[in-house]
Amino acid sequence: MTLNELARLHCQSQPRKAPLSSIEAQELLALLPGWNLAEGGRALNRRFDFPDFHRTLGFINAVGYIANQQDHHPDLQASYSFCELLWTTHDIGGLSLNDFICAARCQALIDGWI
Repeated sequence: MTLNELARLHCQSQPRKAPLSSIEAQELLALLPGWNLAEGGRALNRRFDFPDFHRTLGFINAVGYIANQQDHHPDLQASYSFCELLWTTHDIGGLSLNDFICAARCQALIDGWI
């Protein structure tokens, strides 16, 4: 799978599914430059730096659109010149494919694909 293919997938409901294995998470993480596993491998995060608040807020609004469209929402921290995203699937207590799909869509946003 490529980053582009991952970004084109759609989030699915995750009732009663187990989190991805560490091997599965590492394979998907390899598609996402600059992203890291966090919280003991139960989350995916990345910090994005911007030259000003206008661009930071624009990115946050675009991430919000993606999150609402996919019905999968990140934790985020933001300031004047950065936004840090943390994706995890709370219902299963760890990472699911949904986290990687949304991270790939955010990466596509930064890379200018969408």
